[in-house]
Amino acid sequence: MKQFKKILRSVQRKITELSHDIFRSIAFYPVLISFLFCVISICTLNVENLELVTKLKERASFLVVRDIETAKTILSTLIGGILSLTVFSFSMVMVVLNQASSNFSPRLLPGLISDKKHQIILGFYTGTILYTVIILMSLGSYSPSEGYSGFSTILAAIFGIICISLFVYFIHSISSAIQIDHIVDKIFAQSNKKLEEKINNQNSCDLSTSGWKVIYSEHSGYYQGIFISFVSDYFKNQENYIEIIPYESQYVWKGSPLMKIKEDIPADELRSLINSISFSQDKHKNDGYISGMLKLTEVAVRAMSPGINDPGTTTDVITKLGQLICKASQVYPKTFEENTENKIILIENTIIAEELMRILIQPIRHYAKNDSIVMFELAAALQYSVKNSKIVESNKKEIIKEIESLSTSIEQNIENENDRKPILEIINKNS
Repeated sequence: MKQFKKILRSVQRKITELSHDIFRSIAFYPVLISFLFCVISICTLNVENLELVTKLKERASFLVVRDIETAKTILSTLIGGILSLTVFSFSMVMVVLNQASSNFSPRLLPGLISDKKHQIILGFYTGTILYTVIILMSLGSYSPSEGYSGFSTILAAIFGIICISLFVYFIHSISSAIQIDHIVDKIFAQSNKKLEEKINNQNSCDLSTSGWKVIYSEHSGYYQGIFISFVSDYFKNQENYIEIIPYESQYVWKGSPLMKIKEDIPADELRSLINSISFSQDKHKNDGYISGMLKLTEVAVRAMSPGINDPGTTTDVITKLGQLICKASQVYPKTFEENTENKIILIENTIIAEELMRILIQPIRHYAKNDSIVMFELAAALQYSVKNSKIVESNKKEIIKEIESLSTSIEQNIENENDRKPILEIINKNS
């Protein structure tokens, strides 16, 4: 029985991870909607001779197609037209993805691919095509009597009209989705929401974990989180404190410290705990706020490349990053969480300001060190963050260190005194 539960938990975890990938796939909603249209087509063929449908045909006789050849012509035209819309729409999606990858960052592709609105529209196209094909096949397969396919043909025509309306909306939506301002605002909104949830639900942990048993990682990859619900039943009866050492989206090398455990636990139960931890080779697979901030940094650095040379985008990204860093600095270095399903007290390490400066600010500072406009906005963003009274004191010290490094870079790389002076005034203001 115990072995069966172990296998079941392993299967549940695999299904959970697989479902996450499926939901993010561009094919998920099109396949689901297409299947739904297949069901609708079968249902409409079976209700053609119902009394309610017959009365509807009589009252709206001007809409009912009673000639089979006419119905076939209409359905064939719909198939060809909607198929053209589908091909064109898919082609536009590929162009958008290619442009986003070339001009902004390849890290933005998953977010554009997983846009549910575009998936639903493409799904409606393919679903309408399948529906129309099935109705057209039924005309020849069953040799329907006069008026038999009237209701089904009406629905096919209605679906075709909806497809044309959706195509107009799709053109508008896809042209907006590729605009960098829209992409930056969307990433900022998602990251800001995650940060607010983190700040509102966090509990500071001052518990010392020195002397606890250290468990080392058996895999290399980016730490994605822990599935506490998949640990063994042992933890429902036995209380234990567990500290996860890496922060979310941090790369963990095989053999490096992964967690600390206060109380000794049996080897089998320890195995279930280790297996509940998720790793990925893609650091952006997780939708947390760190991943969003990293995407913004990559957009800012790419915009400053010689081939693009768009400092306006970089300054816009910096204003968003400044707000996010200010909030991220309010997160405690260690937080704890008590689980309702078991007696595990989980202690998690969060990313500290020193690391935030290294992965977010330093790439922009090094790449745009000669651009006075970008450096001015970077100085203003850091000053905004450090002046917030809610940030953790240890994080505040690290931001001040980065401001000092920024001042050094400005003095060394911006030669024009008139360009350098206003930036240094921002840095030294109220310091």
